[in-house]
Amino acid sequence: MNGIDASPQDTSVDATSLDELVDALATYHAEPLPGGETPDALAVLKQRIEDEAATCRGLVSGEEDLDRLASLTEWLGQEVERLAPIIEVRGDRLRPSRWYMDYADVRLSDNGRLVITQSAAHDPVPFDYPELADPGHDLASLRVELELRGEMTLSHQALDGYLRRSGDYELARVLTLLQVIEAMAGMRRVLQRRRAGSEGPRPAVMAETMNAFRRYLQLAERHAEFRFPPLVIGVGVSGSGKSRFTRTLVGRLGAVRLSSDNQRLALHGFNPQDLDAPMPVDIYTREATDKTYRRLAACAGILLDAGFMVCVDGTFLEREQRELLRWQAEARGLPVLLVSFEADDETLRRRISKRALRNDRDESLSLAVLAAQQEAFEDFNDEERLHLVRLDSTADNAAETLASLIEEHIRVL
Repeated sequence: MNGIDASPQDTSVDATSLDELVDALATYHAEPLPGGETPDALAVLKQRIEDEAATCRGLVSGEEDLDRLASLTEWLGQEVERLAPIIEVRGDRLRPSRWYMDYADVRLSDNGRLVITQSAAHDPVPFDYPELADPGHDLASLRVELELRGEMTLSHQALDGYLRRSGDYELARVLTLLQVIEAMAGMRRVLQRRRAGSEGPRPAVMAETMNAFRRYLQLAERHAEFRFPPLVIGVGVSGSGKSRFTRTLVGRLGAVRLSSDNQRLALHGFNPQDLDAPMPVDIYTREATDKTYRRLAACAGILLDAGFMVCVDGTFLEREQRELLRWQAEARGLPVLLVSFEADDETLRRRISKRALRNDRDESLSLAVLAAQQEAFEDFNDEERLHLVRLDSTADNAAETLASLIEEHIRVL
């Protein structure tokens, strides 16, 4: 997604939605890897950083800009060394970039509004990209271009959607590093574009170029900042509204949402996107449930380590399950919030009945599951209440209240 320009007036062409784009990307990354010898992933990344930084240095003259670029390059070097074991483990994932090939002419739209257009592959000056790279570069590049245009909600949705579809939560550990590299690539392209098209030192062109350069630089510096991400644990029985309301946290607060339903399906080899498909095996055994919550805890830990806010959506009927997730934040010295999604019995039964009819399922069985969950729910103890807020999901302003509660109790920046 490199060097794409926004062109909101160009609405005459077919455009791709973000969901379609992320679906295509995750599908492509799930295809078998190309055969042949795989290069050293660490060496590939170091060479890419060296090439990007060296090109930028050769095109920048201002002392302050050079100092900021040097600091960013130093940070990249330190991060590469810190993440070296993870980068090496991901070496078997290296593949050609999607955006330089099949999606070169993609146009991204959002509800009929054209967000990004122009070829993703057109560098103003040929650049020696590595033949194979971590697939995370594609997501990183997409997020950089969205955030440069102020499309933070779409960037958050791209991250959440890609991780959910691909299941590659380990990518989160290196994603910030890759985003800074792709932001540096954006700096390099705007500088090269001026050099390639300039007929002389025109002040207006120079000012516009340096403004674009510094926007990429500022974005890279923001991603390089250290973060203290919170963990939000959404608790509630079926029909309590937790799934609907936790989805709002993705776009508004930048949370990555972990769903117990999605993880349960993925652990048994089913498509997490198709929650209504018939299951040929029982995926709700005690063993399966324990495995699901351990997987949720593991993914939450990975994302928190990577600096991303996490919102976990599950019933969490047992204190042990809630404690398992809560410990992921507390062990790292990070803030945690338990949100109890609540509704009266009549509302719960009405929501469950409506859902059963919509999905062509046995209404009585669905209501029986609800009753069993209510019976099995273990009340919050004194320690949990220190982190607990209760949300009436029937209130008209429940979504706004939820976001405000999180911002107030965890002080999301």
